[in-house]
Amino acid sequence: MQYTMRQLLTAIFIFTFSLFINAQQQSLEDIRNVRLFIKEHMGHTVKECKKDTLGYIALPKPYSVPSLSGAFQQDMYYWDTYFTNIGLISDDDFEQALNNVDNILYLIDKFGFMPNGSNVSYLNRSQPPFASMMVRDIYEKSRDKIWLKSACRILEKEYTFWMTQRITPTGLNRYSNSATRDELVSFYEYMRTRFTDLPVLTDSLKLLKQSSHLIAEAESGWDFSPRFDFRCEDFNPVDLNANLYLYEQNFAFFYKELKKKGSNKWLDAAQKRKNLLNKYCYNSQDGCFYDYDFINNRLSPIYSAAVFNLLWAEVLTKHQAKNVVVHLQRFEYPWGIVACEQGKRKRTYQWDFPNAWASFNLLSINGLDRYGFKKEARRIAQKYVSSIVKIYQSSGNLWEKYNAELGNLEVNNEYEMPPFMGWTAGAFIYASDYLIK
Repeated sequence: MQYTMRQLLTAIFIFTFSLFINAQQQSLEDIRNVRLFIKEHMGHTVKECKKDTLGYIALPKPYSVPSLSGAFQQDMYYWDTYFTNIGLISDDDFEQALNNVDNILYLIDKFGFMPNGSNVSYLNRSQPPFASMMVRDIYEKSRDKIWLKSACRILEKEYTFWMTQRITPTGLNRYSNSATRDELVSFYEYMRTRFTDLPVLTDSLKLLKQSSHLIAEAESGWDFSPRFDFRCEDFNPVDLNANLYLYEQNFAFFYKELKKKGSNKWLDAAQKRKNLLNKYCYNSQDGCFYDYDFINNRLSPIYSAAVFNLLWAEVLTKHQAKNVVVHLQRFEYPWGIVACEQGKRKRTYQWDFPNAWASFNLLSINGLDRYGFKKEARRIAQKYVSSIVKIYQSSGNLWEKYNAELGNLEVNNEYEMPPFMGWTAGAFIYASDYLIK
């Protein structure tokens, strides 16, 4: 039988596409196996620290750590815990989710903010604020108003930290730090082990300034990313301000639940922040949101998955949300969402293409669903679930991040990638539940 070149190419395409589709469709049994693995191992990530020792900060209750082994197996981390808690609550371990939140509230009350993690080495910075969202998740399950009253008081203490220590002339917030001179010097030397192209700086002022930017970027959780070009303190990040918008909305909700006066002031604060985000972070040419460089009065050129925080927090208008969908192809790959749009970079970053992290994959699904884009939400959920299942079947574990283009572990690393990450487990539980419901 004779085939034309067009027929042959068509046949190859159909065959290849069918293989891809089959790879993407995971059975309920495949999903169940990963869920069982998570169930069996999640308990091993629960630690206790009853006394301050060797830099570890004592916590009143057992706490979840991100990893079973390697890095991140001793300290409780701030924003990781939000995503871990999503999984714990969904998998009927409400008690440990509550323990985690109580520990975070304890640390906020003790220090005036939530440190990056439960270790004295992290006391010079925080991480993306998620405590308010964790409190709301707990309250909507327990309806415990006495607990909520105490939690609300502590959350307001954290909000004050962000509004006094991390405010900029635009009225929007930034990431920064409170590191000492010695900590700045030490951190820069550490960074030279992660980025060998960083120069030896003999000028003390330049070294301290550069290191301050780098520690601020560690506070962002996106350490490290082309978003900030190693100038993190110069930016109003869209995800940070989306989160604080949600804090303001949550405070309004909490005040109403507690029958406290003043809920309207929080709604006013949220509206003000929304207006500022539209003023400074919105690009009218493509209709997308970018981090704002308030030092140079310009938008960042990097389009990042941080925009999904805006969807998740419901900052956007319906039209703006639809435009996020229009531009999904800038992030969406066969195996999920990547951190940043692909482009030329000065160096290799782990929070960049082609890496897919649990945080923004979960928030993209949730955010798209909130605006009624359920088809797109399900598609991304399917891709993320498929990537986790595929790599679990080949490696026998869960991992910190994935290659969303290839569906494997060929990722940009800045350190040895740790196994069984709690937030990957949480995001997988959320995404698989979303597909099944």
